[in-house]
Amino acid sequence: MIERTPLLNIATHAILAVGLLLMLLPMYLVIVAASHSLQDVVAVPPNLLPGDQLWVNLQAAWEKGHLGDRFVTTFIVAMGVMTGKIVMSCITAFGIVFFDHRLKMPIFWLIFITLMLPLEVRIVPTYAVAANALLPFQTLLDLSGITWIINALSGIEVKLEWNLLNSYAGLIMPLVATATGTFLYRQFYLTIPEELVEAAKMDGAGPLRFLWDVLIPLSRTNIAALATIMFVYAWNQYLWPLLVVTDQSYAMIAVELSRLVPKFSATGGEVPKWHIAMAGTLIVMLPPIVVVVFMQRWFVRGLINTDK
Repeated sequence: MIERTPLLNIATHAILAVGLLLMLLPMYLVIVAASHSLQDVVAVPPNLLPGDQLWVNLQAAWEKGHLGDRFVTTFIVAMGVMTGKIVMSCITAFGIVFFDHRLKMPIFWLIFITLMLPLEVRIVPTYAVAANALLPFQTLLDLSGITWIINALSGIEVKLEWNLLNSYAGLIMPLVATATGTFLYRQFYLTIPEELVEAAKMDGAGPLRFLWDVLIPLSRTNIAALATIMFVYAWNQYLWPLLVVTDQSYAMIAVELSRLVPKFSATGGEVPKWHIAMAGTLIVMLPPIVVVVFMQRWFVRGLINTDK
């Protein structure tokens, strides 16, 4: 039982207010820096009040960073990753919960363990697969001797190759698998009454029809919560696009944002234009903020909803 007292309420709200200020302070400093000229930004002491150059700096950041094209590319990748993660986690959790086989729990725990292996840890093998997605099949053919037999009989050398670098597939596919989404869907599917499953079977519904007509409509809040998380996750991707993209037509917006700040050296070079970089940061932050604000209600319901 939680005791509700005025003193406890005041202390709780004070902690929340301090946390809110700590979160809003960096954003406020970004807005202030984006609204001043370079001389005002680097001035000592710094000016902590907004200036009148915000629109000018936003235009400069948009043009210098080619953010229009990067927005389109990043939006396509974010939507692709979000959709792929939702579909993959939905089907995976469905197979784990509603199909009775001996390997269901080992498979689930193998998926769950991958939470401890972020992209940064598996970046080298993932890049190798992206450079040639058919390399595992080529290895199997080589080890089994099939490629040698085909070469000996017909003189044809079997060489499977599918390069995913500099492509939307290479940006999206390695990021689609998600243990978090699978765990979220599994926990929801476990709350589905057995009577509902039996009723669907009596009506002649197969597994896919049961998934499409019953489970997906019931899991709309879970889909909304997962979509919010994964859209923000994909929008902010930096390391993976930096590695797999050399063609600037596939550059992601987070990578392009880092290029708005040129490196400065003592021997020369352009002075970093921090006011332009901060204006670009505001532009890049806008879509995730809009998505989170718009989906906030569904996001919270999807995380805490336990209704059957």
